[in-house]
Amino acid sequence: MTETTTPESTLRIATGVFAVALFVHGADHMRRGMNVTSALVNALGTLQILFALLTVFLVFRRHPAAPRAAMLIGFASAIGFTVVHLLPDWFGPLSDSFINAPPEARVIGFSWFAALFEVAAGLAIGIAGARALRARQLRPA
Repeated sequence: MTETTTPESTLRIATGVFAVALFVHGADHMRRGMNVTSALVNALGTLQILFALLTVFLVFRRHPAAPRAAMLIGFASAIGFTVVHLLPDWFGPLSDSFINAPPEARVIGFSWFAALFEVAAGLAIGIAGARALRARQLRPA
């Protein structure tokens, strides 16, 4: 017997992974201390987590807006975490760069793992949301 995975079930799986990535990344920020990031990074991170939690809720409630929300938060998160953590410190208060981070930033291997996991999970939920949205649009009325 062959089982197929629907775009909707893939979206739920990707959302679960994304939720775990949110927790892991948040745990690293708590370990490092909230005082090592700028007020702008903290504010944007707070907005991201609120929209991400709303998206997780929408996906697991199977709300019609879930795929679009997943696309938006997924791709925005992937881009945001790349800019904030994975690029050199070119963005001033928008940067918490792990590249040549000072010792007081307390960046360790786990920090890199958490940031890369969050970027990958953001891409996964964004792609899964796009697939689910496309599948809905292709379904006959």
